[in-house]
Amino acid sequence: MRTVDDLADVRTGDKGDTLILAVFPRTDEGYELLSRELTVDAVATHFAPLVTGDVRRTEMPLVSGLVFELPGVLGGGVTGSPVLDGHGKCLSYHLLSMPVSESL
Repeated sequence: MRTVDDLADVRTGDKGDTLILAVFPRTDEGYELLSRELTVDAVATHFAPLVTGDVRRTEMPLVSGLVFELPGVLGGGVTGSPVLDGHGKCLSYHLLSMPVSESL
């Protein structure tokens, strides 16, 4: 089974309780595949039931990147969340584990 980790690197950020995930495929082919596979619905489903609002996706074709905003995932943000990972750094690995199509 192929995963996002086979094709890309992911960086995280936070704004309040919103998790921000930036996906950077390593090849042009990987960018094309992940642009098709990593839809708003697919990412929202992968992170359910943590997401409390609409997931947003921003495409950055000049740098071959995709940025996702997932509201509510951080449960109040860095200063207001009782969770251990208030910045959501570990959640990048959850996205990296997401299965994707075998074909480019």
